[in-house]
Amino acid sequence: MKVLFASSEVYPFVKTGGLADVSYSLPKELKRNGVDIRVILPKYKDIPNKYKNDIKYLKEFNVKVGWRNKKCIIEYLELENVTYYFVNNDYYFNRTGLYGFYDDGERFSFFNKAILEFVSLGNFNPDIIQCNDWHTGMVPVLLKEHFKNLNIKTIFTIHNLKYQGIYPSNILTELLNLGDDYYNVDKLEFYGGISFMKGGINFSDIVTTVSKSYSKEIQYSEFGENLHGILSEKKDKLYGIVNGIDYDLYNPKKDKEIFFNYDIFTLNKKKENKIKLQETLNLEKDYEKPVIGMVTRLAHMKGLDLILEVLDDILKLDIQLVILGTGDSYYESILRDYSNRYLDKLSVSLVFDNSLAKKIYAGSDLFLMPSLFEPCGLGQMIALRYGTLPIVRETGGLKDTVKAYNEFTKEGNGFSFKQSNPLDMLYTIKRAIKFYHKKDIYNEIVKNAMNGNYSWKNSSKEYKKLYKKLIKNKL
Repeated sequence: MKVLFASSEVYPFVKTGGLADVSYSLPKELKRNGVDIRVILPKYKDIPNKYKNDIKYLKEFNVKVGWRNKKCIIEYLELENVTYYFVNNDYYFNRTGLYGFYDDGERFSFFNKAILEFVSLGNFNPDIIQCNDWHTGMVPVLLKEHFKNLNIKTIFTIHNLKYQGIYPSNILTELLNLGDDYYNVDKLEFYGGISFMKGGINFSDIVTTVSKSYSKEIQYSEFGENLHGILSEKKDKLYGIVNGIDYDLYNPKKDKEIFFNYDIFTLNKKKENKIKLQETLNLEKDYEKPVIGMVTRLAHMKGLDLILEVLDDILKLDIQLVILGTGDSYYESILRDYSNRYLDKLSVSLVFDNSLAKKIYAGSDLFLMPSLFEPCGLGQMIALRYGTLPIVRETGGLKDTVKAYNEFTKEGNGFSFKQSNPLDMLYTIKRAIKFYHKKDIYNEIVKNAMNGNYSWKNSSKEYKKLYKKLIKNKL
């Protein structure tokens, strides 16, 4: 069973979001389970030198991008038993940053074509190419049009349907060497342009999303981003498989970036992490005062407007609130103002700091994640792993991984609310605080959280089943 995993970003080389984490941890787990899976990504300028220095030359060839012949160098690196291939072209990728350039349509057209040209040369002959998000959405299209002889199946994984890679229709002939017949509502046409995301959905053999709930939500207009009709039509080939987290990276018992290591049997050490976090962030040191943590992108979809509507009410409670993240300047400005007004209760760090993030996961008592939509979400699973109880809105992967505590059955690993309503969220925060002060109950919920399995172990088995299904149909 051979799989080529194509992604625009992969930790620890480059990362802007959860896609990079998945592209690192899922292949690693599948490799452990006997799948010959290899990863391919662009060779960006931002890749740290400690990895660049070990990357080795493999081969080079030309890639036809419309009328252009562009040089492509394939390099490789072995890391933690996984082979990574790097698509190297200085013109497209030797620049600071990953996305947001005027020529992203051309850059990723090149990347998609380079993947298939590389495979056609026979260094690695995968049974399946797994594509991830719009950046690789044209691989299934080009495979069926220009590389039919390869006899390869495709999986297209939607990590976030909101970002679709939409470009003018002339990209078909100018960059992709596809005929005008692809400018069709049943193929690639999307509201006057063409969509890489739509290409991946329409032309792949199987489509997956990153949670079961999200796979259902995107079949309706509220979350479907104008692709809900197509996704509903293709529901028989649409699968929801919840993401996992890497248990090597996120392990409170061994994590070198938190203040004190602990596990389910040494939760007193978690309290010491809390005191040290309070001290680090210039908050009052208090074992008993509940600390609510947030590690988030400051954006509308993350529920920031819900929080701002009742932030004064939250801060009137006997709590401390710790927020880490960057994003929209509107939210940054308001939070900065609030932190100046509530110096003893609110800490706001407007930076991207993975080390501080881990300290917040370990040192908080509760973790607030009120997303308006969340395809999967990793923050709530990391919080659970560290025994910090999530407060979430019931959507996407949050709904699939956080089960609201039931005081009658004693089941549940966190707290949740259904409606995107600030008063419902405030009520749920108050409910969580109430149980926090009932130490016997709170400790039981913490144990429920830490006894759960949020690794890739189960989900990787689901992917392996899909691989087997595709290969069986291929023979």
